[in-house]
Amino acid sequence: MAKYFSPTGGLPPQSDLSTGRAAFTPAYAVIPHGVMRDIVTSKLPFWTGMRAWVIARPMTGFAETFSHYIVELEPGGGSERPELAEEAQGVVFVTAGRLKLHLDGREHLLEAGGYAYIAPGEDWQLHNASDDRCTFHWVRKAYETVDGLPMPASFVTSDAEVEPIAMPDTDGGWATTRFVDPDDLRHDMHVNIVTLQPGAVIPFLETHVMEHGLYVLQGKGVYQLNKDWVEVEAGDYMWLRAFCPQSCYAGGPEPFRYLLYKDVNRHMPLRPGGR
Repeated sequence: MAKYFSPTGGLPPQSDLSTGRAAFTPAYAVIPHGVMRDIVTSKLPFWTGMRAWVIARPMTGFAETFSHYIVELEPGGGSERPELAEEAQGVVFVTAGRLKLHLDGREHLLEAGGYAYIAPGEDWQLHNASDDRCTFHWVRKAYETVDGLPMPASFVTSDAEVEPIAMPDTDGGWATTRFVDPDDLRHDMHVNIVTLQPGAVIPFLETHVMEHGLYVLQGKGVYQLNKDWVEVEAGDYMWLRAFCPQSCYAGGPEPFRYLLYKDVNRHMPLRPGGR
């Protein structure tokens, strides 16, 4: 059965040391799960019984295309008006509890591993459908329209429903759960799950234009980010600007899995900040 880490907040005792693994550099940021505490949560307009950890937001000179929240809902919490930006598309991925999602005139029940793509301008609502906390990731990006290319439609699926695709010549050790067909150019972002079995590697320094957000759902591994080797485990987040070199290997006795955002399928702006 798949595992999905969810933060719980709280505060460490006064006796703890303040040293840790958090890092922010010109090329990447690492936000370990141990710094996702109560005092760094935010609340949003038109929500009840919620708090959110904002783990990525557009920043000039860093990663500029997306925001990434981890949202925790109390029993009965939710929103009738979750998204305020008409141009925003989103992905919701549930890691704990049960989420009731009203989308496109239908009601969907998403449990851990549930995934929804929400097209821009969609009328949608969501609420905690359990007697315990519900936690989900919410990735948002302003949709980049292309004249003559239709907008993608919303859809609901789950991690369990999508068969991972093994990377070539890896014997299944490195695989990607692709929730969107890479050849579907209507989509200008992908939010996938990458799985590396124990001992599997990404054996070269990927260096590319796509920005990344990587949230570790399960297991542990070692990532090379630019010139640094960084240990990460379930609940940690890596935020990479364009062209940050990256590779990794999986460690530990269980699969190393992470939720991965990247921007795709659009021309580059011809001036800095021109999106």
